[in-house]
Amino acid sequence: MIIAIILIKYEPKYEIKVSGKKLGYVENKTAFEETLKETLIKQEEKNIDIIDMKEQPEYELKLVDRKEETKEKEIAEKLVPNAIITYKYYEIDFHQEAIDLVDTLEEAEELVNTIKQEKQEEIDLSIIEKYTQNKEEVQTKEVEIAKEDIEKKVKQKLAEEKQIENMPEVNGVKLAYLPITGTITSRYGASSRIRHSNHTGLDIAAPLGTPIKVVASGIVISANYHSSYGNIIKVDHGNGLETWYAHTSKMYVEEGQQVKAGEVIAAVGSTGNSTGPHLHLEIRLNGEHIDPQKYLYK
Repeated sequence: MIIAIILIKYEPKYEIKVSGKKLGYVENKTAFEETLKETLIKQEEKNIDIIDMKEQPEYELKLVDRKEETKEKEIAEKLVPNAIITYKYYEIDFHQEAIDLVDTLEEAEELVNTIKQEKQEEIDLSIIEKYTQNKEEVQTKEVEIAKEDIEKKVKQKLAEEKQIENMPEVNGVKLAYLPITGTITSRYGASSRIRHSNHTGLDIAAPLGTPIKVVASGIVISANYHSSYGNIIKVDHGNGLETWYAHTSKMYVEEGQQVKAGEVIAAVGSTGNSTGPHLHLEIRLNGEHIDPQKYLYK
């Protein structure tokens, strides 16, 4: 009789707590977890791979007054900030360099196969499965837009590689990139009233802040201020070859740093003994300066 009276007035429900704080009641634990999952997926929409919680909800079965309402959706909403979401997406690489992102493996495979068939040549495109808990990293694109972007970037890269193939070597070191595009304002060996001796490099004028690329891979052996050179970066490429980049407004590398051919290392400036924004490019072989124009800016 007592049990019957209790069951008329009360029914079993799950009390949910997080860190000891009561959030409310739900009727069914499994059903609530599905509601929570649906709530999280609805908010994030796509690329979700794993959903975990910073603090797991605590469930305790209790006899509760039948008049006590269950609040599955409301509790699920309260738990949203407690969720840790891992996203999955796919990166398409060309020669091991990321060029675009898409949502699914199927999209990535379709893009890579289509582009290879259209080019009718062997292209080093690869697919990398990526994971992150930072949603801002998931900058994926629609397939058609990604296809246009990839084709454009592949074309640019192939043209760049062809250009690099035609670039000269100095003592066995490939000079793969021009540091900047600009106007030559002073050639190697020229004399000037602002110098104590003939010009030891090549001056290329360009707008203030123009990115300066290192011509070949190497190690930064100096990145500091020199009274006449201003902010100057010196890079050792091995085989006795060094390149110097002077009068820069900003230096993005430091001594001891490894740099890759084509990497931006500085910005055009007018520091030191300078009459305007330009790059003073100097090439040194076994400690002696040589004419950069024999190899670059022909």
